[in-house]
Amino acid sequence: MLTRRGSIVFMFEKRVYFVFLIFVCFLSLLVFKLYSLQIKNGDYYHALALGQQVSIEKEKGERGEIFFGDRKTPLATNIEKFVLYVYPSKVDKKRELSQVLSGVLNTSPESILEKLQGGKTFREEVGEKAISKIKKENFKGVSWQKFEKRIYPQKSLAGRVIGFVNEAGKGQYGIEGYYNKILEGKEGFIRKDKAPFGYLVSFSGGGFEPPKNGEGLILTLDFNIQYFSQNLLEEAFKEWKIDSGQIIVENPLTGEILALAEFPSFDPNKYQEVSTLREFISDSVQKLFEPGSVLKALTMAAALQEKEVTPDTTYEDVGFVKLGGKPIYNYHRKVWGEETMTEVLEKSINTGAVFCEQKLGKDRFLKYLSKFGCFKPTGIDLQGETYSANKNLRRGNERDVAVASFGQGIDITPIQLVQAYSIIANGGRLIKPHLVKAIIGPDEQIKKVEPEIGPQIISQDTSSKLTSMLVDVVEKGFGKRGRVKGYFIAGKTGTAQIPLLNGRGYDPERTIQSFIGYGPAINPKFLILIKLDNPKGVGTSEYSAAPLFRKLAKYIIDLEDLPPDYSEYEQ
Repeated sequence: MLTRRGSIVFMFEKRVYFVFLIFVCFLSLLVFKLYSLQIKNGDYYHALALGQQVSIEKEKGERGEIFFGDRKTPLATNIEKFVLYVYPSKVDKKRELSQVLSGVLNTSPESILEKLQGGKTFREEVGEKAISKIKKENFKGVSWQKFEKRIYPQKSLAGRVIGFVNEAGKGQYGIEGYYNKILEGKEGFIRKDKAPFGYLVSFSGGGFEPPKNGEGLILTLDFNIQYFSQNLLEEAFKEWKIDSGQIIVENPLTGEILALAEFPSFDPNKYQEVSTLREFISDSVQKLFEPGSVLKALTMAAALQEKEVTPDTTYEDVGFVKLGGKPIYNYHRKVWGEETMTEVLEKSINTGAVFCEQKLGKDRFLKYLSKFGCFKPTGIDLQGETYSANKNLRRGNERDVAVASFGQGIDITPIQLVQAYSIIANGGRLIKPHLVKAIIGPDEQIKKVEPEIGPQIISQDTSSKLTSMLVDVVEKGFGKRGRVKGYFIAGKTGTAQIPLLNGRGYDPERTIQSFIGYGPAINPKFLILIKLDNPKGVGTSEYSAAPLFRKLAKYIIDLEDLPPDYSEYEQ
């Protein structure tokens, strides 16, 4: 039997064990809870905490900018804009808000107040200045969302070259379309840390792939030459009411396009206002035409290269050639008599070009047209380049081949013609025309684009002989109005009739008038094509395209401070 003292001790020990058991149970429960929080469901609660402290958002990197060749003058860049959403039923200070929006939207306060009183939700595109004012006034019933907007500071200058970015952020037409993949930013995630009241305080990667900015482009275009060329086309419209026109300026040694001007142009900032898709298309690379007499230089190059003629070879012109069907006549049915091959180019004699083609034979002639790039695209870095395989011509009908020798019945684009003439100008090599000089990486590192030089098409000797003949065209022949005093310019005129839409003959009232040339002839720094579509009130390119060529050539010579070939008083 337990004594009273023993009973008390037993009861005390029992209570200690009970408290200890409760403590062990509590400790076990605590350990289990910690395990559940930190290990078993740790990721869940970590994410829940982050949801209160961090916002993970998907964003796209900034689109790369596009510059003229100086890398100072932007053609395409980005600005931050805001879409402002207004909920009239929640706006507390309608009159005050209408005054603020009036100042940034260039509209009357009354018209905005009318919208606010109408009760219907509306949205407006505004700048950062407007948002700052709205924040300052602490208006209720408004919210906003920031976005990146593509803008074109030069407006319509080079509009058809640059293209535009559509509502979905994709490049369309021109440079924007061709280089869309490297210009557009890459999507990624950013972690935005928040302070206790929800304000953003920092940005960090947080293990997510961050967005990447697109690469930028430095074009080969020269701002001054592009601007001057565009003004020349405007001048041509005022004087001769041309339907359209193109001017291409190239460095024939590198293939760099220094200017690509088109009339009419469009403002990429307002592409939504353009009425037809036709206005977005670059005629220089997407519109075929029959070049006319400018093609005679290619025919002559082939005959010289194959040693079928020399510059002094003569033939007897009787004014026409018969090859079945209607006779092939000279312009205005002129009869020239005995002429040299140089005089054939000087006076642009159709039968002289046919003489060269027949000396070559149709197979060799067509082979050279192919070598000069007349049957395939140039590969220029603009979206949508087109070309004609000229299948009808390549079937080899004798008369079709003969008229092609002076530029009829053959379809090419202006850029193909420029590429062909650059072969003559640069010593005989095929070179790819291009518009991008360098690519700017996200780290601002510059990657230069090297010229793509192809095979030798004609020899240096042939190039030199033909250049001398083309200089005579400008010095003595129909190209005189393209002459620049003190400089030897090689060039050729072209006045081509426009085929009827039904394919049966040519329109007697409409022409394409062109002049293509390069200078200084011995060591050319520029090659220029002037092409005027259907000028009114002027008969031939001698009086339209050639004078424009002279103005532009003189401008480039002065701009680049090129030394003269001779004193203007020597001749």
